[in-house]
Amino acid sequence: MQSVDWTIDGLPDETQKLLKSYVKNVAKAYGNELEGVLLYGSAVRGEFLPGRSNLNLLLVMTSYDLSVLKKYDSIHHRWSKEQVVVPLFLTAADLQSASLAFPLEYQDILECHRLLWGQDPFVGLKIDVRYLAAEVLQALRGNLIRLRQRLVEGRSTEEAMTILLPLSITALLPALRGLQRLLDRPVRAHGDQLLSDLEAHLKLDLAGPRDALLLKRGRISPGQKEIPRLMDRYLESLTKLVTAAELRITR
Repeated sequence: MQSVDWTIDGLPDETQKLLKSYVKNVAKAYGNELEGVLLYGSAVRGEFLPGRSNLNLLLVMTSYDLSVLKKYDSIHHRWSKEQVVVPLFLTAADLQSASLAFPLEYQDILECHRLLWGQDPFVGLKIDVRYLAAEVLQALRGNLIRLRQRLVEGRSTEEAMTILLPLSITALLPALRGLQRLLDRPVRAHGDQLLSDLEAHLKLDLAGPRDALLLKRGRISPGQKEIPRLMDRYLESLTKLVTAAELRITR
């Protein structure tokens, strides 16, 4: 079995030990069917929050038929308790077509990932960005539409808002990095820098998304009276941000 003796700057030692155990588990379970294990997301960006952030992984397989996917059942049962979400399953051969269909996600992974085991299929890969603008607009507008819908489903309670704001800002940040690419801005890995850059460039007040980011990180705890106001600010900022992005991208 290949060595898993690596260190990821900024990631807690306990989380790194957990990842090494996970990699050994997956490598043993799949043997020659596994070609690589990659980590991406907040754990690589330096924004991982123990107890709050998930661990996002990509498994590079020789194939992914039903038997291969079924084999992950026991692994998921063990590691889902440790905030390891179900990984992406890809072969190196179909990575190019997958990245063409989802340039927003795969450009993010290309620019910020860590090889934990095996071969890195992103080495030398060039993402085709023909559909990036469409995916960014869909992600931004879709976020706003889904947030309104889920607010109604949750009866607009303070509890629902407290859950929905972190979920929305989590989905928003990758779309904003895609927006930065379309605007030829330097892509900021950290959420605070990302919001500040777009706030200055688009001349918008993004206090709502910034507060939602603080809420996600556990840095603020709005009470029952304040959380509706936070949601109002967030919806207002997000609506203006979506409109500004659409004008910039489609003009």
